[in-house]
Amino acid sequence: MTTRHNHPTRRRAFLQAAAAAWMSSLPFSALAQTAGTKYRIGIIGSGRVGSAIGGAWVKAGHEVMFSSLDLDADRKLAASLGGKASAGSTREAAAFGSVLLIAVPYTAMPAVGKELADLIKGKIIIDPSNPIVARDGDIAVAAREKGAGIAAMEYLPGARIVRAFNAIGAARMAAAASNTVRIGMPMAGDDANAIAVASALIRDVGYEPVLVGTLAAMGKHLVPGTPLGGERSPEEVRKIAAGLQ
Repeated sequence: MTTRHNHPTRRRAFLQAAAAAWMSSLPFSALAQTAGTKYRIGIIGSGRVGSAIGGAWVKAGHEVMFSSLDLDADRKLAASLGGKASAGSTREAAAFGSVLLIAVPYTAMPAVGKELADLIKGKIIIDPSNPIVARDGDIAVAAREKGAGIAAMEYLPGARIVRAFNAIGAARMAAAASNTVRIGMPMAGDDANAIAVASALIRDVGYEPVLVGTLAAMGKHLVPGTPLGGERSPEEVRKIAAGLQ
């Protein structure tokens, strides 16, 4: 009997085929809609990550509403960015956006999910929030044990979640659009339309999106300290993902 091994080359080919299948499963109208479409985006948590990514989206021409626990700071941020930037409460931002970015300390995730439960069902949520054990304690330990993708689905039920922007620091993200060579941005998700929209928005920040798998299977690898962390080419991201379980 011949034993088959999960060779990285075969797994890489599988991941590439799976990514192509995701995109080919979309109707042409959905694919066309994501190309050059300008979105209304609600930012929940306008700290370093939220302001860096949201600021890039404002520069790309999207309507972006920033929110946090400090509305005055959000108003100042929106005024400094100009364009189609605005500020509001977290509920106002969640209602405003057809796409949401939830970038909060991980200890806040349960409360955010409960506060916005009636507003997030069916919405596309890009999730860059990371469970950091030294900062977040037990909730981060639990999220890492089950996987950050699974934890996100539990905290944000009914949302169409894509994990992305988890592997690169905020300062680097703010300058990504000026890079002459595109860095790969690993992402994980289950909803084809959400993945397509998130991919377009990732490109608007200045990265090349690389789908590495589903939330349950690969979301656990999209946290700091894993092989997918750091800046790498899209092909390098694919090669690393191919070797992960």
